[in-house]
Amino acid sequence: MAGEVTYLEFSDADSNSQKFYEVSVAEQTLTIRFGRVKTFGTTQIKTYATSEQAQAEAHKRIRDKQRKGYQIRSTVAKTVTPIHVKESNPQPISPVVPVAPLPVINNSEPILPYPAPILWRFDSGSSTFGLAVEAEHCWLGNEKGQVLKLDRQGKILQQYQLPDAVKCIVIDDIWIYAGCDNGSVYDLTGKFPYLAYELEKGVDIFWLAIYDGMLGVSDANGGLTKTDPEGQILWTRLSSGKMGWMLCCDAQGFYHGHTKGVTGYDFATGRQIWHQLTHGKVLFGCQTSDRLYVATSGKQIQSFSKEGEVLESYPCGASVYACTTDSQGKYIYAADSSAFIYCFSQQGQLLWKVATGCGSALSIQWFEERLYIVTNQGAIACLDISTTALQSAQAGNLPPAIAVTHAPSLPLQTTTSLEIATDPTQGVILECFREGQKLRIRAISDGYRQDWMVQFPRDIRREGDRYWVEALKAAKQGNYYRTYGEIKRLG
Repeated sequence: MAGEVTYLEFSDADSNSQKFYEVSVAEQTLTIRFGRVKTFGTTQIKTYATSEQAQAEAHKRIRDKQRKGYQIRSTVAKTVTPIHVKESNPQPISPVVPVAPLPVINNSEPILPYPAPILWRFDSGSSTFGLAVEAEHCWLGNEKGQVLKLDRQGKILQQYQLPDAVKCIVIDDIWIYAGCDNGSVYDLTGKFPYLAYELEKGVDIFWLAIYDGMLGVSDANGGLTKTDPEGQILWTRLSSGKMGWMLCCDAQGFYHGHTKGVTGYDFATGRQIWHQLTHGKVLFGCQTSDRLYVATSGKQIQSFSKEGEVLESYPCGASVYACTTDSQGKYIYAADSSAFIYCFSQQGQLLWKVATGCGSALSIQWFEERLYIVTNQGAIACLDISTTALQSAQAGNLPPAIAVTHAPSLPLQTTTSLEIATDPTQGVILECFREGQKLRIRAISDGYRQDWMVQFPRDIRREGDRYWVEALKAAKQGNYYRTYGEIKRLG
């Protein structure tokens, strides 16, 4: 339907920033969008009894801004469709903020891409989604079910072959987990991978998030399920969209991205707290302590507070597959479907753009002036993003990328192949016992509570057996222990 869009700008000399204010009218609906130039800004919508009232309010808002020094940059008649939000969840939620088009920024100088300064690269031979980077190592998992552990100089230290394609690799405190298409989640922190969680058969897993041993699973239908360390389902929710590629969590909540936006759920109860539409469907995302960054098919990253407030937008040249930030959230990095990597300031300014040269990054992580990416071509690459390296790359001086070679593959561990403990005095002794229909594990060494359950690999439990583990750590919420390091069987 016919409507009018007026776009105004204001230069604030005191803060050295530019602001915009956009007014859109479609029949009885008035949409106001405002914020800093080159950001998405904040959107407000109000519906009036008549179109005349909506037009009058629009003209009033425009005049008010002009009196404050705003200048009209454009006024165009265009087809504007008001958005009507249908409630699909009976739980109370905060207002949904619809997405309006980004403002057209004139007289902006484009930043031309140049080849990325790659330090080392490994080609796994299969499309790769799984990526995790921690203090000493980086991990990748591909569609062939291969999991590789490398040091941060690119040397392969270990390689595992899992039974199915690896969908993702996630870190929970000191633990590292790989989630597979068949619903199995493996703990990678010991000498061998162990089965940590076994999900319901038939669930098409898209992504995982783990906090303090509590597992969140998003699936192809837009569902989100929370499971405890013993595999018991605590709650399940169905989002309004499909294909839940993004899932983040912390002590307060789960943050679920899907084809209809982002939804925040209470961590303990699963109650929906808020929902926001996004500029296109959500692909992947990441979090800092107080923000969410959402990669979308609408060619941008959008950021939200963890209370659901719309913050900034970071426009890219193609659909954004993945994103990450530095440790302080000062810089935001985007990977798009055209095999480019972008760097933005938190305020939305594009700082640089590089071409990967090894495919489109499906996952991306930052660590100490390095970006680690895994791509649709099956590569893992380490990019040097220090100022010196980027300046050299822009001048055409690229370092020769080191090619990484394969390492021997290690098998899955089984009960019969567990090593026998010869000196059990330095670790913790555990015992497997039956409780109803389930096999449980408890600590029997001095200093540990025997009434607390122990999170322990499910596929190596055998009633009556005793085990030696390198260490136990109490969960943050109490009530159970988590094993860490090597596991051996007592003879």
